[in-house]
Amino acid sequence: MRTLVLSANELNTAQIAADILKNGGLVALPTETVYGLGANGLDPDAVAQIFTVKGRPQDNPLILHIADPEQMALFCHHIPEAAYALAKAFWPGPLTIVLPAKDIVPLSTRANLPTVAVRCPDCDITREIIRRAGVPIAAPSANISGKPSTTTAQHVYDDHAGKIPLIVDGGACRVGVESTIVDLTEARPRLLRPGGITPEQLKAVLGDLLIDKAVTASIDRDTVVKAPGMKYRHYAPAEPVVIVAGSREKAAEYIHRHFVPGDRVLCFEEELPLYADCDPLSYGREADVETLCAGLFAALRELDDASIHQVFARCPEGDGVAFAVQNRLKKAAAFHIIDAEVEV
Repeated sequence: MRTLVLSANELNTAQIAADILKNGGLVALPTETVYGLGANGLDPDAVAQIFTVKGRPQDNPLILHIADPEQMALFCHHIPEAAYALAKAFWPGPLTIVLPAKDIVPLSTRANLPTVAVRCPDCDITREIIRRAGVPIAAPSANISGKPSTTTAQHVYDDHAGKIPLIVDGGACRVGVESTIVDLTEARPRLLRPGGITPEQLKAVLGDLLIDKAVTASIDRDTVVKAPGMKYRHYAPAEPVVIVAGSREKAAEYIHRHFVPGDRVLCFEEELPLYADCDPLSYGREADVETLCAGLFAALRELDDASIHQVFARCPEGDGVAFAVQNRLKKAAAFHIIDAEVEV
């Protein structure tokens, strides 16, 4: 199969993509978060191709992308007022809401669960493709399952050239990590995955928010999850990743003591001089966490090299968007964290 790459700015791109989706094919689509691997979310056969191409576990739910917030009611029932409040505040945008699913949504799209994760992306070309296709688009991130997510069309091409018919090139993703996911099917709202919409922003609308264990720690592989990115080791390069926490000075001391040829260091731009002899790679500025968010996956993909022995990574502290960066790096490291303040 030849994989076509079309610019989002070309006149016929939206219609070409919509036609492929309507006919049961796959299209890689840009969003403000990451690129998604999209299929007609109401067609079980089309959805099955996503799992095959990505190598994705069948119990990992997909997100259903809609063109307009009003479409939420087409695919969900018993929608609480909190969902409409979140949609008004953050849609289109990097927020996914888990709600009870209508029967029209195939079980394969929702991993045999009674719920479905729904989002309205803040990307004009993708919403236009959804409108023209006339169906919601089921789309996980377009990377090979478990690997760092795709934030450019080239990343998608590197993973799936020859396996899908079309990649829509919308440039580099603005946010750079997958959407925030909040579950509204329980008595209290629950954060299942942090992202571009912060816990603080959610609390300002909801007044209450639980943080799921999967956000801050690994969970059992047998656990049934309602949203993607909760259970499996995700976002990871080929080699082991170790997060080194602690002050800038203590972390540098620890890494220099344990660094061997073949290792790499993933650090903040401000820290590059500390690791000049350790083959460092910066993924953004500690003083501007949004740059870390936008640059993380591109850096992890650059480090996805089987010849590398180990990656020592520095992770931002604090809340807000930093919480999402922490989550992705900890998932990539399988929650292997060293405290340089106490370790020798």
